[in-house]
Amino acid sequence: MPRRHILSARQQSVLLDLPTDEASLLRHYILADDDLIHIDRRRRPENRIGFALQLCALRYPGRMLAPGEVIPLAVSAFLGVQLGIVGDTLVRYAVRRQTRQQHMEMLRRTYGYRTFPGQGVPARVFRDWLLAEAEHARSNDDLARRFIARCRDTMTILPAITTIERLCADALVAAERGIEKRIATRLDRVACTRLDRLTTEMLPGAISRFIWLRRIEPGNNSAAANRLLDRLEFLRAMNLGADLIAGVPPHRVARLRRQGERYFADGLRDLNADRRRAILAVCVIEWAAATADAVIETHDRIVGRTWREAKQLHDACLAETRGAVTATLDGFAALGRSLLDAHGDGASLEDAVARVSGWDRLDHLVATARTLTDTLGDDPLTHVDRGYHRFRRYAPRMLRCLDLAAAPVARPLLDAVTAIAARGELPATDDFLRPHSKWRRQLRMKGGNDARLREVAVMFHLRDALRSGDIWLDRSHRYGDLRHVLVPMTVAHTMKLAVPPDPHVWLADRQARLADGLARLGRTARNGTIPHGSIEGGTLRIDRLTADPPDGIEELVLDLYRRLPPVRITDLLLEVDAALAFTDAFTHLRTGVPCGDRIGLLNVLLAEGLNLGLRKMAEACNTHDYWQLSRLARWHVESKAIDQALAAVVAAQGDLPMARIWGMGTTASADGQFYPAARQGEAMNTINARYGNDPGIKAYTHINDRFAPFASQPIPATVSEAPYLLDGLTMNEAGRRIEEQYADTGGFTDHLFGISAMLGYRLVLRIRDLPSKRLYVFDPAATPTELRPLVGGKAREALIVSNWPDLFRCAATMSAGQVAPSRILRKLAAYPRQNDLAAALREVGRIERTLFIIEWILDTGMQRRAQVGLNKGEAHHALKNALRIGRQGEIRDRTTEGQHYRIAGLNLLTAIIVYWNTLHLGHAVEAWRREGLDTPDHLLAHVSPLGWAHILLTGEYLWPKDANA
Repeated sequence: MPRRHILSARQQSVLLDLPTDEASLLRHYILADDDLIHIDRRRRPENRIGFALQLCALRYPGRMLAPGEVIPLAVSAFLGVQLGIVGDTLVRYAVRRQTRQQHMEMLRRTYGYRTFPGQGVPARVFRDWLLAEAEHARSNDDLARRFIARCRDTMTILPAITTIERLCADALVAAERGIEKRIATRLDRVACTRLDRLTTEMLPGAISRFIWLRRIEPGNNSAAANRLLDRLEFLRAMNLGADLIAGVPPHRVARLRRQGERYFADGLRDLNADRRRAILAVCVIEWAAATADAVIETHDRIVGRTWREAKQLHDACLAETRGAVTATLDGFAALGRSLLDAHGDGASLEDAVARVSGWDRLDHLVATARTLTDTLGDDPLTHVDRGYHRFRRYAPRMLRCLDLAAAPVARPLLDAVTAIAARGELPATDDFLRPHSKWRRQLRMKGGNDARLREVAVMFHLRDALRSGDIWLDRSHRYGDLRHVLVPMTVAHTMKLAVPPDPHVWLADRQARLADGLARLGRTARNGTIPHGSIEGGTLRIDRLTADPPDGIEELVLDLYRRLPPVRITDLLLEVDAALAFTDAFTHLRTGVPCGDRIGLLNVLLAEGLNLGLRKMAEACNTHDYWQLSRLARWHVESKAIDQALAAVVAAQGDLPMARIWGMGTTASADGQFYPAARQGEAMNTINARYGNDPGIKAYTHINDRFAPFASQPIPATVSEAPYLLDGLTMNEAGRRIEEQYADTGGFTDHLFGISAMLGYRLVLRIRDLPSKRLYVFDPAATPTELRPLVGGKAREALIVSNWPDLFRCAATMSAGQVAPSRILRKLAAYPRQNDLAAALREVGRIERTLFIIEWILDTGMQRRAQVGLNKGEAHHALKNALRIGRQGEIRDRTTEGQHYRIAGLNLLTAIIVYWNTLHLGHAVEAWRREGLDTPDHLLAHVSPLGWAHILLTGEYLWPKDANA
């Protein structure tokens, strides 16, 4: 029977090699007093160190030493120091094989180690345990780690790696089949027939029902909404409930869904019945939730489109009245001059009016002025009822399909929604509107003819309520009830947050810090010693820092980059993968085995990173055709795999000596970069006037102080960047190491200041209009006189105290990494103004922002650090623009998933180049120093690994035929 490989060579090495780093040696290979007693019973020094070595190997990694195994020098030296044995004594150990065997037998008797059970009751018990663990293991490597940890805990000597891989593979296969059978047996005969029909029923256009169902992309018009509703109604008619997947681990459900999204209909038909039906059932359940989310997203875009059209119409009306306004004002000006002249001359005012315009003309001017006053006082809401027919084409059907629920504050709105869903007459009430809403004025102006505007108002407010969470959708991934997402308070108390559970303790600390900061700022303002600024007449002025590069830095950078060898991008990828094996992260979606076609996988990643696409890459490379690359991309390339590969590259780059000169990996900057998306993006409301009239998307990227881009995600070009800043910090290990985070004005909100401080991140923002920002204090009367004009209000302590438990739960949920912080922050930002939770977080943010502004004004070093960090982000943008050579730099993928892979692939390729440049810049510095040239670290800190002139990015992508070359 051929050996079953589920681990790569590097994964095996990590699991079973003897440790060589100092931290691991100190943790696992320190000998206790009783150990030394047993060791000293050996007479010869080579036997003592050999006995100790076998003992340590049994403890970690948990295996016996192999005959003839080469022992790392670090291990033998570490043990030799503890035993007082130096030199090459270990070489003479176990010249007799019996000596090593006798020592192993002694270790078993003394410490209780036992061999791995191959058969019998212990073997069956272990296999049952392994099968249960296999259901919950997230990868092959995860299960192998659990296997090894179990053996260490039970003092069982690890078997050979072939046995470990075989047993883990058997358990994984059995777990997968068990889950599939569990789901399939819960299906009745009717459900099985309906599921099987999905792969055989063909629709117009020669497309199967199965492929038609998984086309779930939001649109921006009623036709797109109805297409999604067709799918949602079909999926709901399948009548498959979430109870089918009850008890199945969430990651197993996600894997089955992703497999269903990779198969074509004919491939599914070739599977056995249990597996096919399990995949189809999971897809139906998950796609129903995803389609409902897409329907809501489409409605959101339609509301946005209706508002923009109303705004454009309003602006056009204002533009049309410009001439009439000028003529009317000229008429009144002429009349006024005539009346004033007549008054001065004592002439008749009636004659003056008659002479200039006449009473009929004056009557016309007054009527025109009244009309213009109404027009200029209009709001874009006046025109939104023009979108009534657009909403009417899909809204009742949408509202009947969605299972909506509401908080008490939104109950009147839900009642109005229910009335529209029933196609009945909407009650003539406006209790679903906020007390001071502009909509009330518009409805009063309409009088009794307000039915259409009222229905449009319901659609607008439904969009806002879904955004904020006042109305939610059952079983939704994006629009579900926020209360079900937050961790319980008992769990929140166990989380390590930067704030205490007691709000009074936090308030006392902030009061003391704020009083001290205001006193320091007041003194410097009085003395006129504010660095690069002043506070005069209640106005803050801050001068922007100027660049101050050290002398000779340009020559140093040019010389170092001249020393870098020219390299093809293909050779660069092969070199980095040989060193880091980052391609091991790209496992097969079903089997979990690392990709065996290394060069093919690198081709796929390069096609994503250079924005070429698979078809162009197949034409330009010498090893693979399009279908081979497509198969690899479909079954091996996933978001999680790209994230794992990125994490491996970033960690390795941070360990290089050159990277440590640039920083400690504890500060980072974040910024968005706009990518044009051709006209396909217009359907996704991605036109941002700031970037012109072309549609596009933004990639929001976090870069640490060592230039490594450790996180990147696509976001719509039209949204605020602020909610996404914390995603890159809380959702990966590199982000959790960050202590100080830099961003520009786009990352500024009071909510973000508040929650960042609660999570322990020091937020340093370069705010464009900083002098206009107000300070918030606990006692305005105690504020220094010089600063009182800058005070905007008093902190509302009672509001913070009453909402502190929910704020604490929000921070704990984000810290746990279970939910992206952007999801929670976007809901809080969308809450109505009177919502206490959002208002309380804003109060916390105002206090934290005030503390930040004080430090920013007084600390030039903070300003300089932020400038340096943000400049690193700008330099990254230049490198990514150079890499994005395909398709004229446009992101032309029509699907959100495709755009995500494109952005993630570009970020991974950038990180790989940064690693390679960092490595070879370090070699160049070593060569420079060997030549006796002075290269102080303070100069090297100004060198960046973001150059690309030495890398050949275009042309044919030639790979060696031997994958191991």
